[in-house]
Amino acid sequence: MSIVLPAATGSAATFEAVSKYSAPTRRPIEPVGRYFLAHATRTLRGHTWSEYEKLEAEKNVTVVEENGDEDIGDEEQDEDLLAHDPREWKTADLYAVLGLSHLRWKATDDQIKRAHRKQVLKHHPDKKSASGGLEQDGFFKIIQKAMETMSDVTKRQQYDSVDTNADVVPPAPKSEYDFIEAWGPVFASEGRFSKKQPVPSLGDMNSTKEEVDAFYSFFGKFDSWKTFEFKDEDVPDDTSNRDHKRYIERKNVAARKKLKQEDNKRLIALVERAYSEDPRIKLFKDAAKAEKAKKKWDKEAGSRKAAEEEAAKKAAAEEAAKKAAEENANKKADSKKAKEAAKNAKKKAKRTIRAAAKEAEYFGDAAKSGDIDADVEYLVEKLDDVQLQTVSSKVAGGDATVTKSAFNEIAAELAGVGKLQAAHLKYFSA
Repeated sequence: MSIVLPAATGSAATFEAVSKYSAPTRRPIEPVGRYFLAHATRTLRGHTWSEYEKLEAEKNVTVVEENGDEDIGDEEQDEDLLAHDPREWKTADLYAVLGLSHLRWKATDDQIKRAHRKQVLKHHPDKKSASGGLEQDGFFKIIQKAMETMSDVTKRQQYDSVDTNADVVPPAPKSEYDFIEAWGPVFASEGRFSKKQPVPSLGDMNSTKEEVDAFYSFFGKFDSWKTFEFKDEDVPDDTSNRDHKRYIERKNVAARKKLKQEDNKRLIALVERAYSEDPRIKLFKDAAKAEKAKKKWDKEAGSRKAAEEEAAKKAAAEEAAKKAAEENANKKADSKKAKEAAKNAKKKAKRTIRAAAKEAEYFGDAAKSGDIDADVEYLVEKLDDVQLQTVSSKVAGGDATVTKSAFNEIAAELAGVGKLQAAHLKYFSA
């Protein structure tokens, strides 16, 4: 590049040198500085400006993430938590006690240790006393209990099992929402309890039918490690009354079993609701229906008119049958006594079915009593009045073989007509 200098002012003839010019000296010049370094990096690696800026941004993010744990344990506890009764420490939010309520089950062992160290330095009774505060050590005791729980793998799992603050609430029923955006975090939250890892993701609107079916099949057969020992009533340490101690232990076992059944039922209902509201399922069904209709249309091209007439007759017959059924139902509704009798018979049939497995001693498989009871309850909810009476009469005898066979038969029947999903059964086969 050439540079044109401006014309000199004055006359060159008037210039006189006061001494001789010094001899020229050759010196090497090297480019330096961060701008040259950026230019050299782009040139050597063949990066454009956009690519270079993207790489630099990723480096900055990494630096921020590496320094992100500096505020671990700095979370402020509210007054209610600070005044919590240490004797009721199990009812306190132990992650909030350590200042980790934003991380909860995702907190690492190192983060827990550092958070505990900060809480000890902040809330130690000696330090509060030295600063002129009251010598209250109640919250400090809760801090120690929280650390004792979080530093033990088994105890932490027990606490995480009942930590409802970490659960993600599903969207409100009958509300407008983005299905993937709303339900993805819900199933990610539930998936943390799975014994089988990795847990499949909900996917997106472009997921295939096979991928969606595999997802719901996984959660239909969900094998959870969730446990409820943390809610146990404390067993007395003294052995002066052994009968009372055994009573408390039996009571805890029964309570755990009930909570487990309720949680299984909750998860089944959650999966069924998501399945029923999943727009992809409707798309798959519509596509299958359209394909079937197209094949039928092509196959019956020569007899479409006859088919339409037959369909009209069928619709009229169905309408007449529906009208007759409504009239019959109205007649039955007039008889309050008959209605009450049917209602009582239905309740009796349900009680008989629910008690059948226990009377049959869980078919010699008492270790799976929880799964058996959950399946029986699931089947009872899906049976209509006629099926209730039929199954009740079959299992009323108490014979284990007959009872188990009856449950398997009705499960297969319900699955065949689409009233239940076989994937939700944990013991009986459909």
